Amino acid sequence: MSNGELDFGDPQAERKPRKAPPLAPAPAGTTGAAARTGAPGWAAAPSSPAAAGAGSAAASRTANGAGAAPVASNTADAGAQLAARKAVGAAAGIAVHVAALDWQAIADELNARGYAIIPGMLTADECAAMAAQYAQPALFRSRVVMAQHGFGSGEYQYFRYPLPSMISALRLSLYGPLARIANRWHELMGEDARFPPEHMDFLARCHAAGQQRPTPLLLQYTSGDYNCLHQDLYGEHVFPLQVAVLLSQPGKDFDGGEFVLTEQRPRLQSRVEVMPLGRGDMVIFPVNHRPVQGGRGIYRVSMRHGVSRLRAGQRHTLGIIFHDAA
Repeated sequence: MSNGELDFGDPQAERKPRKAPPLAPAPAGTTGAAARTGAPGWAAAPSSPAAAGAGSAAASRTANGAGAAPVASNTADAGAQLAARKAVGAAAGIAVHVAALDWQAIADELNARGYAIIPGMLTADECAAMAAQYAQPALFRSRVVMAQHGFGSGEYQYFRYPLPSMISALRLSLYGPLARIANRWHELMGEDARFPPEHMDFLARCHAAGQQRPTPLLLQYTSGDYNCLHQDLYGEHVFPLQVAVLLSQPGKDFDGGEFVLTEQRPRLQSRVEVMPLGRGDMVIFPVNHRPVQGGRGIYRVSMRHGVSRLRAGQRHTLGIIFHDAA
């Protein structure tokens, strides 16, 4: 592990054909967000009694169709989201929003394409407040200048515990439904590790293994900066999914600086996806491997992510990783 805490890993994709059922979300019959959206399978358990009671008031999200973001956003949804934030507080509003997402559609997108985009996860005001935290050193445990480690150009800072309330709310509320997807992925890939339904239980596992440093981070890029393709691996215990939220407005705050995801397929050339993110949009993507259905069963492909060169302006991004660092 480098001082910058990024692991660029083995560039070779690993093929492990397995006889397994086709990619599919978890069994039907669960409750929570899936029940609210009419979708079987992945349920997002409310992260608190307040979230459970307010779920019906949250803005519902629906699939846009093939090739589109799995969660649609419109003016009415945005208004309801903002009203919920003001009514119950930003952190509680985040939990309500996450619980109301269409997790069936999100699981389908992750299975099919290796990523899922959720528009408008944060409001414009929340994005501005989050980006402004970069200038508050007391919030962070360490700062990494990418050029010093060959990671690219730009910099980022890791938050210290206790995390700011909104970041903690995102991490806690997203973990539960993502853990269900992660467990299904590990089953398909023949991995032994399974993830408990509560994030604190998973963190206890990390901390017992010496992984005690928080990993949520803020990244800052200015003109000419970029982030090399990499994987965020920090120790023995790795949660297979992570998220990023763009905090700046493309075309206004910056130009260029696209989020890039690559899939290294066995015996084939790598496939590249460029994420069309707007301010406040969240993308869910793999940390390391994901399962793919092939002609001879399930195999795994290696994923990496990065940011293309910024042509102008300044760009901030929030990154949330669910395992802690050694």
